[in-house]
Amino acid sequence: MTYCVAIKLDAGMLFASDSRTNAGFDNFAKFCKMTLFERPGDRVVVMLSSGSLAGTQAVISLLSQRAKGEDHGPNLWTAATMFDVAGLVGDAMRAVDTRDGKYLKQSDLTFNASFLVGGQIRGEPPRLFRLYSEGNFIEASLETPFFQTGENKYGKPILDRVIRRETSLTDAVKCVLVSFDSTMRSNLSVGMPIDLLCYKKDSLKAPMRRRFDDGDVYFTALSRQWSEGIRHVFAHLPEL
Repeated sequence: MTYCVAIKLDAGMLFASDSRTNAGFDNFAKFCKMTLFERPGDRVVVMLSSGSLAGTQAVISLLSQRAKGEDHGPNLWTAATMFDVAGLVGDAMRAVDTRDGKYLKQSDLTFNASFLVGGQIRGEPPRLFRLYSEGNFIEASLETPFFQTGENKYGKPILDRVIRRETSLTDAVKCVLVSFDSTMRSNLSVGMPIDLLCYKKDSLKAPMRRRFDDGDVYFTALSRQWSEGIRHVFAHLPEL
């Protein structure tokens, strides 16, 4: 299981993902689920992956190979818009499914991969998409400024209550980390490290990245203060 969040705000964008994967109750491992394609001054494209690790890695590897221009076809560096980028990711997902799907069926498995893809290409505003395993996608709107994938139910309530298009990047960072804290407390299949990327609108570069690992001072303090704050508010709720 995994947990990924991507948010589009008036001030920019925020991406976060956990790093835990598991293939059973006693087989846990850590893999980064955030991929960045960056050409400063031209484009920033961020991908968050969820699903079968073999499937998501195959899609990312195919996109990276195509981005080298070896087959001279459209790729992430030549795409004119983020809509085109989402289409290229969807095409790569279908290509991997076509190649591997028949072999997966022999073990009663199906291609299982989904992505949150967002960023900005020079000449257009930041955009955010959610891609499903079939390769089709939807785009974030004014009414839906954030997407989640993976184990999303535990972290969604805080996002619903706090995140608005006008929310600052600073407040969004705190909200996302609290969302991860709540998820990890309720589901052991989501865990550290947490990879976070904060993108400022129209900057066309992504220098603000941070990895929160076990024992991180800031994350630990945030988690403690959030828990204490909830208990304080609960204690002062009106009685029936």
